Amino acid sequence: MSVTTNKSTGGCMCGAVRFEINGASSRVLHCHCQSCRQHTGAPMATLAVFEAGQVTFSGDERKRYTSAPGVERAFCATCGTSLTWETVFGDEGKMCAVHISAFDDPDALNPTGHSFYSERISWFDIADELPRHEGFVAGSTPLQFGPKTPG
Repeated sequence: MSVTTNKSTGGCMCGAVRFEINGASSRVLHCHCQSCRQHTGAPMATLAVFEAGQVTFSGDERKRYTSAPGVERAFCATCGTSLTWETVFGDEGKMCAVHISAFDDPDALNPTGHSFYSERISWFDIADELPRHEGFVAGSTPLQFGPKTPG
């Protein structure tokens, strides 16, 4: 289920932190969890998931915040742009999920599902037909496909 190929680039709003990614992402998710919402200040976050070794950063050092045991969220210390969600995830090993809004070409990343759908803000839904998962998408069965209410 590859959604990017070859190299992708991006960075923060002020340009102090840049990244380059080699290879494809395993998935692109709309995450509705409270932690992602608080990290971005948005009703959901959309992240492209990569093996940590695929992602290299340049420029200023990213600021990191431990939002849960074993989970770090990185952002630019200068402009505050949300950049990553990082953890070790089961058999997948160390992974780095990059916020698609930080990519130079976010249109190249096509979402593949919704995670933590039950935590979404009740008035917010997206009218797509992607699978909605209770928690993490990897290894889970979707709760449903498409929005909570049609239309």
